Amino acid sequence: MTAIRLFSGGVASARVWRRVGRWGLAWLPMLVALPYAVAAGVRVEVVASGLAHPWALAFLPDGRYLVTERPGRLRVVESDGRVGPPVAGVPRVDAVGQGGLLDLVLDSAFASNRTLYFCYAEPGPDGEGNATALARAVLAPDATRLQDVQVIFRQRPRYEGRLHFGCRIVEAPDGTLFLTLGERYHRMADAQTLDNHLGKVVRIHKDGSVPPDNPLLDRAGTLPEIWSWGHRNPQGAAWGPDGRLWIHEHGPQGGDEINRPERGDNHGWPVVTFGEQYGGGRIGEGTSKPGMVPPLYHWTPSIAPSGMAFLTSDRYGTAWRGNLFVGALRGQALVRLELDGARVVREQRLLAERRERIRDVRQGPDGLLYLLTDAPDGRLLRLLPAP
Repeated sequence: MTAIRLFSGGVASARVWRRVGRWGLAWLPMLVALPYAVAAGVRVEVVASGLAHPWALAFLPDGRYLVTERPGRLRVVESDGRVGPPVAGVPRVDAVGQGGLLDLVLDSAFASNRTLYFCYAEPGPDGEGNATALARAVLAPDATRLQDVQVIFRQRPRYEGRLHFGCRIVEAPDGTLFLTLGERYHRMADAQTLDNHLGKVVRIHKDGSVPPDNPLLDRAGTLPEIWSWGHRNPQGAAWGPDGRLWIHEHGPQGGDEINRPERGDNHGWPVVTFGEQYGGGRIGEGTSKPGMVPPLYHWTPSIAPSGMAFLTSDRYGTAWRGNLFVGALRGQALVRLELDGARVVREQRLLAERRERIRDVRQGPDGLLYLLTDAPDGRLLRLLPAP
């Protein structure tokens, strides 16, 4: 079967989306249903099932897995796929709408310090409002509980909402932590103001302090944790082979984006976007504006991206090495992007015939790709080269 490439961003995608607007949304299911080929010689293995809306995956040094479940549980999955009881010590989360227990990463020195970081929707102390929080903790030697849990960052302000928490964590090679933050949907204008954390990427040290080279450290009326702004709802982040942070973010109706946020970058939301209002209608001032950084790539119509990983191994052959892999929730696929530097030169959609919402994508220590599917009975999948 030949892979069919329908939407890969850029001018052609924008034209297609305008036609959708003219012909009506009823046309979209036909597009979504069209088949995409799975790469020859690749098969899917189910590692574990029975996970309740799993959100993030990490690999323990002993071959087991840590998985967050959005309702507020952290699970250890054995190497044979058995799912253990909830790990004790997880703080109370606000598991409403898109909120809950979300991303998880192990410290780069986890083998010696057993430290991990996780982000979640934290309810306010007075029971009003919620916000994305980033915590650090130590996983007990028997992996049954978290110890020394400490919140090192809280998004400000809190907001009574169910949407757009963002919440992907990346540890940079210099040991600083990047955290993506959504603009909470109804507060989208705040993504352009610098006295709040809504619609931002922030950068902090592992103790929560602010690095001295952050871009807004000495600017009055701004929050010093901010690294970049003008984001909508970034739910994918990874450190690129070019030594830079890459993220992707949900657009509204169209306009999902891949970005490389540099220090002090304004990525434009909601002033510029390739998307439009739900049900139709313009947002902002167009697709570009001086002083606002355009996306490297965008999807129109939306695929609802979540999770992303660069493949550094050659377990699937050299053609895939260096490719960027993105999970798609609405698109129900694993999206493979071939790159030429920071330019996407080809898109392929894999696993679409499975019709599963892919929430997270990680490369394992074995060089293979692992996926989490978002469902009440979610699964941990491993992508294998065929024998």
